[in-house]
Amino acid sequence: MPGLGQRAFAESLGTAFLLAAVVGSGIMAQKLAGGNVALALLCNTIATGAILVVLILMLAPISGAHFNPAVTLALALRGETSWTDAAIYLVAQLAGGIAGVEIAHLMFELPILQRSLTERAGAGQWLAEAVATFGLLSTILGVRYRTPAAVPYAVGLYITSAYWFTSSTSFANPAVTIARALSDTFAGIAPRDVPGFIAAQFVGAVLAVVLARWLWSRASVKANAAPIASGKPA
Repeated sequence: MPGLGQRAFAESLGTAFLLAAVVGSGIMAQKLAGGNVALALLCNTIATGAILVVLILMLAPISGAHFNPAVTLALALRGETSWTDAAIYLVAQLAGGIAGVEIAHLMFELPILQRSLTERAGAGQWLAEAVATFGLLSTILGVRYRTPAAVPYAVGLYITSAYWFTSSTSFANPAVTIARALSDTFAGIAPRDVPGFIAAQFVGAVLAVVLARWLWSRASVKANAAPIASGKPA
């Protein structure tokens, strides 16, 4: 098994690429869509879903490809990840996410340090984040039960879909949420709205763990040695 340092780096690298794709594609889409928000969101969606598949395939053999504190929490609650490793993963994910946002800004010659002004609040948004995260974790844990090799594709497709059927555009990831607060671009979220999103995401993750214990036994999943995955944006 790779060492903890290698696994933490993989988590940081994967989360950085994820945020660079989310924020960078949002900037590019907004530039090219000519004011058509639906088209810009579609472009942002495709880039995010595609990069998730690639990152999970590339880094799952190293760290499990969580790229998401909600995923790490769920696996720690299931006893599949130690709490010490989970804490280190969390720090790596946050650092990688922030780095990815800053790199996206540099690529498009924007100020590195920003603060989003995009408001995303309200009961509907919070419910959407709980649903989005519940769905993401259920996808990961459920698909691992019988077809673990399909997890990267299932996660990419789920996020691509959830971008459009949730009112929040499915952040479903606390590290992504925090990092996006540092970008006043298409993918941003105002810092004051971050706590509500994160609380909803953790509620969704815990509910998914409860469901998984009933529907999919942990023993069967461990026997399949599945890769894990992460969540996303817009």
